[in-house]
Amino acid sequence: MNINKRNLYTTASALVLSGPLVAQQPNIILFLVDDMGWQDTSVPFGAEPTKLNEIYHTPNMERLAQKGVKFTHAYANSISSPSRVSLFTGANAARHRVTNWTLKKNVSTDRKNDLLEFGDWNYNGLCPEEGVPYTFYAKCLPELLRENGYTTMMVGKAHFGSLDTPAADPLTIGFDYNIAGHAAGAMGSYLGEEGYGATGNPEWAKIWAVPNLEKYHGTDTFLTEALTLEAKGLMDKALLKQKPFFLYMSHYAVHAPFATDKRFYDKYIAKGLSHKEAQYAGLVEGMDKSLGDLMDYLERNHLTENTVILFMSDNGGLAAHTRAGELHTQNYPLNSGKGSAYEGGVREPMIVSWPGVVTPDTKCGDYLMIEDFYPTILEIAGVQKYTTVQKRDGISFMPLLTGKGKVKDRDIYWHYPHSWGPSGPGIGATCSIRSGNWKLVYYFADGKRELFNIPEDISEKNDVAIKNPRIVKKLAQKLSNYLRSVDAQRPTLRATGKLAPWPDEIKD
Repeated sequence: MNINKRNLYTTASALVLSGPLVAQQPNIILFLVDDMGWQDTSVPFGAEPTKLNEIYHTPNMERLAQKGVKFTHAYANSISSPSRVSLFTGANAARHRVTNWTLKKNVSTDRKNDLLEFGDWNYNGLCPEEGVPYTFYAKCLPELLRENGYTTMMVGKAHFGSLDTPAADPLTIGFDYNIAGHAAGAMGSYLGEEGYGATGNPEWAKIWAVPNLEKYHGTDTFLTEALTLEAKGLMDKALLKQKPFFLYMSHYAVHAPFATDKRFYDKYIAKGLSHKEAQYAGLVEGMDKSLGDLMDYLERNHLTENTVILFMSDNGGLAAHTRAGELHTQNYPLNSGKGSAYEGGVREPMIVSWPGVVTPDTKCGDYLMIEDFYPTILEIAGVQKYTTVQKRDGISFMPLLTGKGKVKDRDIYWHYPHSWGPSGPGIGATCSIRSGNWKLVYYFADGKRELFNIPEDISEKNDVAIKNPRIVKKLAQKLSNYLRSVDAQRPTLRATGKLAPWPDEIKD
């Protein structure tokens, strides 16, 4: 039977919906990339194009930016799971306490540290059920969207609930469909020839193999392509339901371990990149092709005008290991990368397209945080009144999309009281605050406080804490008061057996 998707969708979107719903609710695609740095694109997010912008080829990000608005100060956490939990709960990491990456039930992923001892945190991730130990109980974003008329679909990486806990299965948090999402934060393999990790050691594969993609096993279909094909298939199903859809397109790319995407690898070798960097650039371009394929799908099915696309990364680009060349420079002009409190670890490439609402080819310099997506997406969907079991920190950035009204001035916070493993600039047990132009970074191990003026020193090379004691004191108090207010956890000093001081407890 042939179905005219254009007529089908027009009929559905013209329905006047009752209750909390609105007429012509837009489709929403949240396109999240894993470990993508601010500069891993041919779209310049800084004041001027950089050498990195010349290396990478992302024509579809360029295309999306021409249709929408670039956010140049969009922030997430420095590690995957905290960002994803904030995204789906609207809570800051300090509040939800899923402050490090998650994997196994009741097992902390903290690395041993000579100076600090780490206590319990919510290492089982978020949870839609009350009473599960070491979880953050929450009413999640897809559940609210589903209750308000949306078909909710997830394709790709989940990594917000540990193995053998409810949220290891994304269907439990409100998704109607889940393909390839489970507890693991990385793929066993990008290669269909290797079953995306299923052909390895059975115990290893049980954790890392990407699920639900068996039909591509043994083929040369790269993981990014397989996920894109599945996303288009789910959108086909969603159109038959005559309801708007929410698609969470959550790529495993560009997470390590890298692999060779034969479609793009040779062009980067020809550019003079090393093997590892050519693999990485190929992962970036494969991700970009996926974005373009989804945009093409919308155009073919006459959905573009009523679909919002939000593009974001979950944390900064990898720079502490695996990459070729001098480490910690892969996100220049930002300092450091994934796992770091510095800009290279937390500043993300972000674009939003919404035809008829967002002014095309524009740029926004207001800063925002990953938990802000929660209230914003609900507002985009026309969901005005809702209650949640969790307290939320996110603030809707809808005024930045519409140009109507303002987002109130506020500070944003990061909290990573853990030992990630690798060392490098800004990497360690830290908490931070961005307040206007100023950013304060505090290290739990030694009580060091660093102060940077971000617009003047985007690379965070010039610590001006000594020159500005009043600003340090003010920001340290703001940061400490917020962390106390949400009952944030902190590590213990091995030398004394006492809890590490809060930032405002350090004497000058």
